[in-house]
Amino acid sequence: MANLRTITIVGGGLAGLALGIGLRRQGIPVTIWEAGRYPRHRVCGEFISGRGQQTLTRLGLREKLIEAGAITANTAMFLSGKSKSPARPLSQPALCLSRFALDALLANIFRELGGRLREDESWPKSTCGKGVVRANGRRAHITDNGWIWFGLKVHARDLPLRADLEMHIVHNGYVGLTRLPGNEVDVCGLFRRRSNLDNGDRRGVPTAPAHSNLPHGWQIAFNGDPPAELCNRLSDASLDQSSACSVAGLCLRPQKAGTQSELCIGDALTMTPPVTGNGMSMAFESAELAIGPLAAYSRGEIDWTRTQQTVARACDHAFSRRLAWARWLQWMMFSPIFKCPMGTVILRSGWLWRMMFTNTR
Repeated sequence: MANLRTITIVGGGLAGLALGIGLRRQGIPVTIWEAGRYPRHRVCGEFISGRGQQTLTRLGLREKLIEAGAITANTAMFLSGKSKSPARPLSQPALCLSRFALDALLANIFRELGGRLREDESWPKSTCGKGVVRANGRRAHITDNGWIWFGLKVHARDLPLRADLEMHIVHNGYVGLTRLPGNEVDVCGLFRRRSNLDNGDRRGVPTAPAHSNLPHGWQIAFNGDPPAELCNRLSDASLDQSSACSVAGLCLRPQKAGTQSELCIGDALTMTPPVTGNGMSMAFESAELAIGPLAAYSRGEIDWTRTQQTVARACDHAFSRRLAWARWLQWMMFSPIFKCPMGTVILRSGWLWRMMFTNTR
């Protein structure tokens, strides 16, 4: 152990913790810097769909999640105004668990494996050099092509679902509902607004009807054209106000690992549009792709430049095509096509359904 180089990971989210666990299982010394504490709520769809489940199995984590109470989602549907798709079966069930439980579980596993976790400590440097992996999530962007993107999340009880996963398309974004253990539902939305509409200038933006049960941020997000059916369902539900959280300054432009000056994984590398339901999977996948090269670096078998290049090539090979399809799907979600009568036909299209799930996973 004394001859091994320590790997430092900046950020203790899904990618950082999964990487730390994988490295510790190979006997590599690892330190994770995490600015927050566990458990904590995060803006997230809170389900793992796609190749990430195979990654969890290989890392010995899938059974741990199931033991912690994770449940499967077997059906999904899209809704836009009065148009909706059927509740379709997923080609592979998704695994659902709140980030509140999941992050804490992974942190405990990392500690049990002998990893050093520095909670409540921000990385003190502005850059990440040799032996340091950036996994501290999305980098804030004030605007993205003239838009401000922001996300909101809250947990609800007594919220009946028509499918295990529901995606509601609204005029300025979309809201996903995910069935969670314990009769909870994760309500997570992505919204956008023009950057020239600051807090002091609301001219031309209609005011939404008040829904007293909704957290204040959601009332602002729905301002202009609230989805009546969804808002009524949320108003009748019991919301866990302590779970409400938000994130802003999102950038949905795909990034290539090969262009990064640092070794990045997870959202620090690139953020896939949430509509794909593949963000958590990509976090775990990118962590797994980095384990082998970083372990080799720690043992002195390769230098840092080769380590970074190897991880970058692997991530770009794994994600580039997926990100291209995700960008197209994101454009579709904001296209007027879903608001016209043709929207019903499109949402009921089995072709669109198969295309989305095949090409974004």
